[in-house]
Amino acid sequence: MITELTRVIDSVGKDKGIDRERIISAVEEAVLSAAEKLLKSKNQDKELDVYYNPDEGEVELFEYKEVVETVSDPEIEISLVEATELDPETELGDMIGVKISPEYTRIAIHNAKQKVLQKLKEAEGKVIYEEFIGRKGTIIGGIVRRVDRRHIIVDLGRVEAVLPPEQQVPREYYKMKERIRAVLLDIRESPRGEPRLILSRAHVSFVMRLFESEVPEISEKIVEIKAISRDPGGRTKIAVASNDSDVDAVGACVGMRGSRVQSIIQELRGEKVDIVPWSEDPARYVCNALSPAVVNKVVIDENSRSMEVIVDDDQLSLAIGRKGQNVRLASQLTEWKIDIKTESRVKQEQQEVLSLLTSLPSVSEVTASLLYNDGFYSLEHIAFCEPDVLMKVGSLDEDEVSTLQKAARVALMEKLEEMPVEGGTEEVPDAEAEGVQVSPTAGAEVQDSRKDE
Repeated sequence: MITELTRVIDSVGKDKGIDRERIISAVEEAVLSAAEKLLKSKNQDKELDVYYNPDEGEVELFEYKEVVETVSDPEIEISLVEATELDPETELGDMIGVKISPEYTRIAIHNAKQKVLQKLKEAEGKVIYEEFIGRKGTIIGGIVRRVDRRHIIVDLGRVEAVLPPEQQVPREYYKMKERIRAVLLDIRESPRGEPRLILSRAHVSFVMRLFESEVPEISEKIVEIKAISRDPGGRTKIAVASNDSDVDAVGACVGMRGSRVQSIIQELRGEKVDIVPWSEDPARYVCNALSPAVVNKVVIDENSRSMEVIVDDDQLSLAIGRKGQNVRLASQLTEWKIDIKTESRVKQEQQEVLSLLTSLPSVSEVTASLLYNDGFYSLEHIAFCEPDVLMKVGSLDEDEVSTLQKAARVALMEKLEEMPVEGGTEEVPDAEAEGVQVSPTAGAEVQDSRKDE
C-alpha cells in the first residue's frame, strides 16, 4: 500500500539524493519528540517508541506498559489477557508496546514539521559535503546567481558556492546568469549543517588546474609543474620541467602555434603567462625566470640566498617590469632575492671601489683590480679579512698587508665618525624596485661571489 507519506519520502529522497533510511529516521524522531512534549504538557511521563510501518505507510507510536494480573493503574499497566491479544507470547512482568494515536495540537504539528525539515537539511548538507570534499582543488563550473556585498554567489546545481572578494581577479566583472569557472579552494561545514563552498579564480592552483586540463603531458606526469607565481589579472610565471628527454616542457605547454596556452590566457581573460624552463642551477633558473629580459651576468651570494643580476641599460625597464612586477614574480618563482643592476651602474660602482682601494697604502691599480675581482668591495672587507687571503690575492708581503689593514681600519673609523648619529638615513636601493624578467640567456656569465664576512 502506497500512502501519501511513502510518496513524499520517495520523492524527497530522489530529489535531494538523501538515503531513504535517513528520511524515515528524521520523521520518526520528529513524531517521537512531538508526542513526548504533548504528554509532558498533560503531566504524563511515559516510555514511548516510534516505528515506521512500510506496509501501512504510516508512523506508529507506542507506549510501554507492564503486564500484570490485576491492573491498578491503567496508564502504566495492562492485564495479561489484553497483552496476549497483542502478543501471544507475552508473560507477566514483561513490558509491551501499546499503539496509541494522540491528538496533536497545531503547535506540535508545526514543531514536528520544522524538526523534519531541519533534519533533512542536515542530511542533504552531509550528502553535498561528501560529494564535493573529493573535488577540492579541482575546477568547477557554475552560473552566477547574484552578487551579495561583492561576494559572487555561484549556482552549481544542487548547491550554491561563494567567490569572495579576496579570491576574485581585479577588473573581472560578471553578469547574472553568466557562466563562470573557478577552483574549489575550500569546503567547510557550517553549524546549521549547510556546507560552505569557497571558490577562487585568483589562487595559483586555478592556473595549475587549467594547465593540467589543457596539457595532456602534465596529467600524464611527462611534464611537471615545478613552481608558479602569480599577480592575478596581470601576469603569471610558471616553471616546468620534462621527465622525458624527447619532450620539450615549454613547447608542450605552449602547444601548436600557441593553441594550448592561448586557451588558458582566454580563460584568464588576457592575463599574461610566462612559461619558463626549470633548472637545477639557481643562476640559470633565475635567468629563465626573468624572461623576456636578457641577463649578462649573475653574482650569487648563497649565504643570504640573493643574486645580483646585471643587464644592459636598455634591458633594465624590461627586466624590472611595470611597478616591479616582473622581478617580483621571478623572485617568488625561484625563491631567491634578486637585485637588478645595469652595466653602467656596475662600472660606476667599480670605479668608486677602485678609487677607494688605490687610496690605501701598498695598493696599486693592478692590486686594486685583483682585490676587486676577488670580491673586496669595501673597507670592511679589507680591514677584517684574514691576512693570508690578502697576501695571496694581492701579491703583498706580510708588512704591506699589516699596513694596508691598519689604514683600512683608520679610514673606516673616520667614515663612521662622519656619519650622523640621529636624523640622517641612508637611502638603500630596493631590490624589488629594480627587478628583472629573463628567458634562457645563451652564454650568460655566471660567477660565485666570495665576499668574506
